[in-house]
Amino acid sequence: MLRYTLMRFGILVACLLVVWGAVYSGIAPRGLGSSNGMWVILLSLVISAPISFVVLRKERDRASVQIVEKVDRVKANLDANRSQEDEAVDEAARAQAQAQAQAQTQGQPS
Repeated sequence: MLRYTLMRFGILVACLLVVWGAVYSGIAPRGLGSSNGMWVILLSLVISAPISFVVLRKERDRASVQIVEKVDRVKANLDANRSQEDEAVDEAARAQAQAQAQAQTQGQPS
C-alpha cells in the first residue's frame, strides 16, 4: 500500500514539475491574478489522476488484494473472539443454572 501511495505521489510531483515548467514558459495559460500557484496544483492533479489510473493499475490491484486479506483476517479474529465470548456466557449460564438447581434440591425437605 505504501508503494502505491509513493508511486502515486511521484506521478503527481512529476506532473507538477511539467505543468509548472509549461506555465512559466508560456506554453500553458497562467492563472488569474495571484492564483497561479493554485492553478498549477489543480492542473497537476487533473492531469496526474488519469495517468495514475492507467499506469498504476497492477499496483492498485496488488494493494487491494492486501487490503482484502487484512480485512478478512480481522473479520476472522472478531468471529473467533465473538465465539469465545459466547462460549464463556453459555458456560456461566450453565453454572448458574446448576447452582440454582442444586440450591433448590438442598432446600427441599426430605
